[in-house]
Amino acid sequence: MLLIRGGYMIDPKSGLEGKYDLLIEADRIQKIGQQLTPPEKDCQVIDAEGLLVAPGLVDVHVHFRDPGFPDKEDILTGAKAAAGGGFTTVVMMGNTNPPIDNVDTLRYVLDRGKQTGIHVLSCANVTLGMQGKELTPMETLAEHGAVGFTDDGVPLMDRELVRSAMEQTARLDMPVSFHEENPDLIAENGINRGKASSHYGIEGSPREAEISLVERDLQLALETGANINIQHISARESVELVRRARKKGGNIHAEATPHHFTLTEDAVIQYGTLAKMNPPLREEADRLAIIQGLVDGTIDIIATDHAPHTAEEKARPLTKAPSGIIGLETALPLAVTQLVQAGYLTMRQLLRLMSTNPAGLYHLDAGYLAENGPADLVLIDTAAEVIPGHYASRASNTPFTGWNLTGRVMYTISSGAVVYQAD
Repeated sequence: MLLIRGGYMIDPKSGLEGKYDLLIEADRIQKIGQQLTPPEKDCQVIDAEGLLVAPGLVDVHVHFRDPGFPDKEDILTGAKAAAGGGFTTVVMMGNTNPPIDNVDTLRYVLDRGKQTGIHVLSCANVTLGMQGKELTPMETLAEHGAVGFTDDGVPLMDRELVRSAMEQTARLDMPVSFHEENPDLIAENGINRGKASSHYGIEGSPREAEISLVERDLQLALETGANINIQHISARESVELVRRARKKGGNIHAEATPHHFTLTEDAVIQYGTLAKMNPPLREEADRLAIIQGLVDGTIDIIATDHAPHTAEEKARPLTKAPSGIIGLETALPLAVTQLVQAGYLTMRQLLRLMSTNPAGLYHLDAGYLAENGPADLVLIDTAAEVIPGHYASRASNTPFTGWNLTGRVMYTISSGAVVYQAD
């Protein structure tokens, strides 16, 4: 048994907030109350005085590179990074090698995930080989544990195939997530067409590449009733399109990454390949529009798009280096610093975006604190300084190393067991 005593608890799902103790038995929360006493001698007690007690964070957009690229990250190191960042549940994307378009690969990642101490779930691909031509056996993959579908990393260009995917996932009552960048409009990916591309003397990636596919997929979602997620929004026009579509109904969700609500294309000029990502960092007006979308509920999920690469890969010239940054260990302090301390969100609102809402998208028993609920928690010192630099991830490709941030994870508890404790 485990007793968490004296902390300030926030449950973003019910709105319950205040100083409470939590008694955990096995993988469930047995009791929430005040001044609880250990029921037995060998009950572990964590003194949470001065700490925030919250649901374990849920990240529905991670790349663990396993199978295929373990030198970048594997499932074990990715899960360690997740636990260190306060995440008790993560959802892997399917762009591994081989891709997760078949039952054998799906079983492999799920079995590896069970060895980590946290909940490692996975999407399967929308199309075979991520080729955008033929749908995967979605029903079979769902029966074997896939929690959703995506070809993240490769945009789907065939409108009728997208419609078919939405119709099938709607029948299965499962989410389908979309990477929205039209490659026909992009000269060099990962760099915004504007100030950043001009600085490097290249054409870059225009905002229209994202906007055009977001517009298409929102319309198809409204027509089919599919549960869709617009991934890693970068453009203010995309935010407005989602806002209008959500007002029409449907089952539409959208996610923002910490790097897109924190940085602009100026970071690419300053940090080079460490700030290269798909979709790219854009203008200050886009960054502020993303924050406003988080504030008013247009964007209902924060996800990291944790994308590890080797130092050698990121040392290549800008147009040759891969896109993406790690994010699991910096997401919470960035969100606390940029959104809560800046006055845009309350802590309860932030936790909803990082736990309750992403869990809801995938129909997961996660993202809340309640008696008989899952014993997945994070204990946070919301006032403690965090300076990123030592990572549990195998990779370190991020522009946030050395930043002064606030909001330190002190404990991460998954299924009633402590899987991370700060030094």
